[in-house]
Amino acid sequence: MALMKVKFDLKKRVKLAQFVWFMYWFSVMAGVLVFSMGLFFKIELRKRSELMDNNESHFVPNLLIAVGLLACGINAFGGKICYDSLDPTKFAKWKPMLKPFLVSCVMFNALLVLTALLCFLMRIPLQFTLAEGLKNGMKFYKDTDTPGRCYMKRTLDMMQMEFRCCGNNNYKDWFEIQWVSNRYLNFGAKEVKDRIGSNVDGQYLMDGVPFSCCNPSSPRPCIQYQVTNNTAHYSYDHYTEDLNIWKRGCRDALLSYYGGLMNTIGALVLLVTMLEVGVMVGLQYVNTSLSTLANPEDPESESEGWILEKTVKETFTDIMAKMKNMGKGNQVDEGAEAPVATVS
Repeated sequence: MALMKVKFDLKKRVKLAQFVWFMYWFSVMAGVLVFSMGLFFKIELRKRSELMDNNESHFVPNLLIAVGLLACGINAFGGKICYDSLDPTKFAKWKPMLKPFLVSCVMFNALLVLTALLCFLMRIPLQFTLAEGLKNGMKFYKDTDTPGRCYMKRTLDMMQMEFRCCGNNNYKDWFEIQWVSNRYLNFGAKEVKDRIGSNVDGQYLMDGVPFSCCNPSSPRPCIQYQVTNNTAHYSYDHYTEDLNIWKRGCRDALLSYYGGLMNTIGALVLLVTMLEVGVMVGLQYVNTSLSTLANPEDPESESEGWILEKTVKETFTDIMAKMKNMGKGNQVDEGAEAPVATVS
């Protein structure tokens, strides 16, 4: 028994074909939107690529771009089929292609679901990528001569001001980084010698943070040097006072930004998937309603359309049986011997 069988007359078939044609072109616009979102996300990642440990994070935006382009092509082709279905002579040339096209639509919808799932799960690998990338990037804050790293100071400062964050996990991460270049240090000064000799790395470490960590809304001047030294500032206690530097770590801030963006894109891809399923079902009704005309020579005769020719269970059983038969056909009997060629 056919699944969701519907009876059609000429008027219903025309309205259905016109509606599905319109939805296909609406789906083309949805594909353009997915492509645009993938391109936008790729650009956003490129802006801070120096702060990421690897390029694996670009897999999802690249996939979104590819899926968007595929959606445009598939939906434009489907729209052309629906448009030609209004003319039986034009529609006849598409009949042999319809079944493979609908199968490809099912596979494309599965790809859309997978893409949406990857969007929702991207936060996990991005967390590790940012953690290691920010840690490595902070080490080059003072380097303006190293090739490929000379803009790291500007990149980190712009990021901390834009996202109102400081350090990797928090502002204390800067206490473990020598962010003052050696060219500005007087190695003959006792304070410099003491600081360099006070740690195993032999670096000039200090309890200070870059100016980009300062909160411009603070009512008092920013305390960015000697943050943990209460005696260095008037009426100051870093244990109890609300510091006038950003306390939030940049990894958390970037994860919130990228995570929110990816959740939005993932939800959009799911909506596009629902739209693609809808137009695929509509095209199946158009195909079956034209294939079951009571009198093919009379376009005004009635017909029936359905989603599946059999029930879901019967269809699944038929598919599994065909797959088993294909597997058996590819197997070679172990006991069979190759025929011996004879020369006459």
